[in-house]
Amino acid sequence: MRRYIGVTNDNSTPNEWHNCTVVERRNLTNDLAVFRVSPDGDLFDFRAGQYAVIGLPTSAPRLESANFDDDEIPVKNKLIRRAYSIASSSKTNDYVELYITLVRSGELTPRLWLLRANDRLWLGSNAKGHFTMDEVPTDFHVVLIGTGTGLAPYISMIREHHRCNLGRGFIVIHGARHVGELGYRDELELLDRDCSTLSYIPTVSRPDPQDNWSGHVGRVQSVFADGTIEAALGEPLSPTNTHVFISGNPEMVEDIQEAPPLERQRLGARQD
Repeated sequence: MRRYIGVTNDNSTPNEWHNCTVVERRNLTNDLAVFRVSPDGDLFDFRAGQYAVIGLPTSAPRLESANFDDDEIPVKNKLIRRAYSIASSSKTNDYVELYITLVRSGELTPRLWLLRANDRLWLGSNAKGHFTMDEVPTDFHVVLIGTGTGLAPYISMIREHHRCNLGRGFIVIHGARHVGELGYRDELELLDRDCSTLSYIPTVSRPDPQDNWSGHVGRVQSVFADGTIEAALGEPLSPTNTHVFISGNPEMVEDIQEAPPLERQRLGARQD
């Protein structure tokens, strides 16, 4: 069966498909990168935890190493769009920061991966999503559990809501396969060192010997189940003082939701 790629219900025109600029790109690995994208005009308002939509036309070049079906027929003059959680603070009003993984069988990221600083692409006119801290009481601790690029909305939340050594506590649990895939590690380690109000707990499931990894080894689920969070909080998880966010691998999300602390306490939990 032949597949036609592209977005079929797009009312924009080709002249509108390049309305923003890549102002910075930082590669973490061959398949992970942070993009900062600045619109031609004013940036839309957004709340930490929301997502933006970016796009490129089907005519944009793509990685030669991308995995595409031989029978795939590109549809010309169509805009490929995808949603990505925003990592920047809403107080930053001149760009959005996006933490993106390359999907070699995907339609957009093999094209996105060829972009460098000053290259052009498309940015949607507004942010969307309800994965925010709007309904979390200001005196509740916040536990942020994520894998891979599921960390992105948490970086926005921390940058916007965390106050070093003041107010509520934040616990960030981030899972990755390899040490090099721990995005924002330097920023989070610095906050963990300097702020009593933030604990950063990275875990790696497949550490390489040359990385000399001395941190937690295993999946995120094991960190949630072994009492590490309670130790960081200094008290048991309770629905009266803690709200849990879960973002990333669907299997992890399901496992965490069924884990004893959530199941037993019925903690306030929200998934992305």
